[in-house]
Amino acid sequence: MPGASGARDWVAAMPVVPVNIPVPDLRRWLPGNAGVPGVWSFAAERPGPHLAITAIIHGNEIAGAAVLDRWLRQGIRPARGRLSLAFCNLAAFARFDPDDPTASRYLEEDMNRVWDRDTLAGNDRSSEVRRARELRPLIDTVDLLADLHSMLWPSEPLILTGQTEKAARLGLAIGVPPTIVADHGHAGGRRMIDYARFADPATAPAAVLIEAGQHWEPATVARMELGCARLLRHLDMALPGQPLAVEDALPSPRRARVTQTVTVRSRSFNFLREFHGGEVIPARNTLIALDGEVEIRTPHDNCLLVMPTPIVHRGHTAVRLAQFVD
Repeated sequence: MPGASGARDWVAAMPVVPVNIPVPDLRRWLPGNAGVPGVWSFAAERPGPHLAITAIIHGNEIAGAAVLDRWLRQGIRPARGRLSLAFCNLAAFARFDPDDPTASRYLEEDMNRVWDRDTLAGNDRSSEVRRARELRPLIDTVDLLADLHSMLWPSEPLILTGQTEKAARLGLAIGVPPTIVADHGHAGGRRMIDYARFADPATAPAAVLIEAGQHWEPATVARMELGCARLLRHLDMALPGQPLAVEDALPSPRRARVTQTVTVRSRSFNFLREFHGGEVIPARNTLIALDGEVEIRTPHDNCLLVMPTPIVHRGHTAVRLAQFVD
């Protein structure tokens, strides 16, 4: 994290983005029904997989909370197996302010960088690590996980799968959003989808991270809900007659693999122009950024830019460079 003056500069440089969706009222869901605050779990009589859908691992990404709130109010239940719906970073969400919506991403550290065994078993006592420890017993029982996120900077929506083929297949089965990207995660720590249970290619459990679109937009909520509904149907867990989102005409999914993760090494990282996520740079060796005096160039033709972040500090991911695969 930057120092105090750097943090003030960083916050001042954040884009002003309107909050165009209502902030969900989660008070009735805070007790949960699974022994963990904010976690609701429902089992069917017929055996099947344990599917978990998680939201607000970043406290200001409220679109996922809106989807889970709607499903709980509608009484969505699984036709087989178990369905768990988890509101993750409740403490950060409690501080969400539509007049300052970027401020409550987390309280002390990014909750999506703490999912390695050493951190979870160590001496870290941050709010986010404590909450991850609360959630860990649930995550240790999950067969399939969809973690719902949204984006601040302009970007096409996508599904991130980590490096396993099982997660890539899960992303392709969901198909919303249609761009499925295998990636290496972040130098700053492991995401929930990188937790050992999911990241080991020798095990069956799989997890994907759905980056459904821009923060605080109705279209992002709708895209998340459709992706979750498609996942439920794919697993044969949807009960007939439940009010699940449906869309007939969908583009064919496309698959890409990250070939380079650009982690900032200097105090002066700058893109050469404004890029947006999902942009494809046609030519190999195109200069796109400077990290101090180090040139960042595209490593191959038709290079997909994955979630470029124009304001980023040393040690954090600025952009991932990906190549389309068959």
